[in-house]
Amino acid sequence: MTTFDTPSGPSGAPSGTAGAPLGPERPAVRLTVVQSSADVTLDTWADHLDADLRVVRAYDGEPVPTVGEVGDGLVVLGGHMSAYDDARAPWLPAVRELLLGSATSGVPTLGVCLGAQLLAVAGGGRVEVAAPPGREVGATQLFWRHAAESDPVLGALATGDDPVRWVASAHGDAVVDLPAGAVWLASSDMYPYQAFRLGSALGVQFHPEVSWASLAGWCDRYDDVDTAAVLAGFDEHATEIADAGRRLAAAFVAEVRAAVERRFVTA
Repeated sequence: MTTFDTPSGPSGAPSGTAGAPLGPERPAVRLTVVQSSADVTLDTWADHLDADLRVVRAYDGEPVPTVGEVGDGLVVLGGHMSAYDDARAPWLPAVRELLLGSATSGVPTLGVCLGAQLLAVAGGGRVEVAAPPGREVGATQLFWRHAAESDPVLGALATGDDPVRWVASAHGDAVVDLPAGAVWLASSDMYPYQAFRLGSALGVQFHPEVSWASLAGWCDRYDDVDTAAVLAGFDEHATEIADAGRRLAAAFVAEVRAAVERRFVTA
């Protein structure tokens, strides 16, 4: 696990002169990324996230940080275990604690697929393992709810002349009950809770970071998935899926930068 070199203040905020404006001379925003499976990586987002990235390979024994150690924002990636599979993945309780702490303390946070499910469970919601109607894999059409239009991240995807409609999914478990106080932001034909917000944390059931190659590898893990059919659907909407991933990465980093700027202005 790499560590951030930039000195930080009490909440992981960069140290410096109170009220100092952000500008070209300021260091990049700092994001901690928690990875739970070796083949579920930042993928395309390694290039799309304009930030100083610290990847915590929890599956490889690297310790899950505390809220005060994540820097300016937190991303929790997906994985091949359930949100309750603490015996198989003993770092999950620490990740759930980190997600809830970040969501309730104002740290901009993004949970992807398993990360979103862990966020839901941490907040008191419920995930169904092997949920009906089955696996949702490949190109997935999103339907935005009205609340998404004012969301600090998804507003950039749900509004305007060209809203995001297609993303890529790969999951068999699903959130079936949102935490109390969570805001429901998007659905698909198969599953209702494709996106939700809990405090300063956003959960997305889909995979905005995934590449064609990674999706193909995930599909090949499961006997009940027709890899060729899934990839054909992905290819049909590849331009839209890639655009959605870039836009979500940019919107999340913009939210993190705005939070950093607010801390400096009010310090």
